[in-house]
Amino acid sequence: MRYLFALILTLTTSTTLAQDNIRTAIFAGGCFWCMEPPYDKLEGVLETTSGYSGGHVKNPSYDQVSAGNTGHAEVVRVKYDADKIGYEELLQVFWRNVDPLDAGGQFCDRGSQYRSAIFYGNEEEKKLAEASKAKVAKKLDGKIATEIVAASKFYPAEKYHQNYYQRNPIRYKYYRFRCGRDQRLEEVWGG
Repeated sequence: MRYLFALILTLTTSTTLAQDNIRTAIFAGGCFWCMEPPYDKLEGVLETTSGYSGGHVKNPSYDQVSAGNTGHAEVVRVKYDADKIGYEELLQVFWRNVDPLDAGGQFCDRGSQYRSAIFYGNEEEKKLAEASKAKVAKKLDGKIATEIVAASKFYPAEKYHQNYYQRNPIRYKYYRFRCGRDQRLEEVWGG
């Protein structure tokens, strides 16, 4: 009986410790469909969810957000294991997948609902985000339009938006090409 109790206690403690290092990060980089793939392929990323954040409307729909009147941006929430990947690495991936010089949206998607932004969850994330933004400004020798703001309520997007690039690969690739995303990323960041 004592052995069984010790085993249960060990398993419970191990599970708790593992869950203590599960964190989330929220990034806006234009179309949320295009922000899921770069994070999904990283070791340590457990899940990405497309959604909306940064606005004033509760439980917004895609139609409301895309109309530009909610204050929300299309975002991706990244759930990750901090023992396997750090917030700084997530920031590096973010920057390489946005045009930080564009204040009017991202690529062919225009308006504040497609702005680039880092939504920090605590002071440490804020410091790391600001330091990374300063490095990007120096590298690109330009005024960085990307916002760094405190995280607010996250609203998951409708089910048909989740993992869109996997469920609709041809439509996704066509959209991405037509929008000029990869061409502009190459112009900004090089090969």
